[in-house]
Amino acid sequence: MRPRVAFGADEMNIRFSRGHVVAQSLFWAAMVFTLFVALLPPQPGSSLLPDKVQHAIAFCVLGLLGSYAYPRLSWVWLIAGLSLFGGLIELAQGTSFIHRDRDPLDWLTDTIACAAIVLALRWWARPKR
Repeated sequence: MRPRVAFGADEMNIRFSRGHVVAQSLFWAAMVFTLFVALLPPQPGSSLLPDKVQHAIAFCVLGLLGSYAYPRLSWVWLIAGLSLFGGLIELAQGTSFIHRDRDPLDWLTDTIACAAIVLALRWWARPKR
C-alpha cells in the first residue's frame, strides 16, 4: 500500500528536481523568518496590519510553501507540524525575556490559516472526475 500524499502529488507527477529544492529552501527560509519576527521585542505602531492578520498571512504562506516543498507528506502531518510550530512560538513569546504576550487566539489563527490553505490546495489538486 502506498503512503498518502499531501495534495495530489501523484496526479501532478512531482519530481525531486531543482524546483523541489527551491521550494524546500523557501519553506525553511520562511520558517526561520517567521520565528525571528515572532521573537523580536514588540515595536508599537510598526505594523499597518492587525496582529491576527499578520499571523494568518504568515501561516498561509507556510502552509502553501510546505505543501509544495513536501508533497508526499500527509496533509494531517503538515497541518499538525505547523500548528505545533505556532504553539511553540506562543509559548516562547510568553517567556519573561522576550517581553511579548502569549495569546492562544494567535495559535488558533495560525492553525486555521495553515489548515485552510493546505486543505484548499488538496481540494484544488484532487483528481477531477
